Amino acid sequence: MLYWALVFFIVALVAGMLGFFGIAGAAASIAKILFVIFVILFLVALVTGRRKL
Repeated sequence: MLYWALVFFIVALVAGMLGFFGIAGAAASIAKILFVIFVILFLVALVTGRRKL
């Protein structure tokens, strides 16, 4: 998921440089959402992770 967030961030950067600001804004929004979901899932995995007994 972090990979896809980075991909959309790069797409947003390239689209912004080329002047496609609508596409750049949409890609940046998607990247933000994916990053937030990644952080939430990462924290949940840390809290509920498997522990060796």
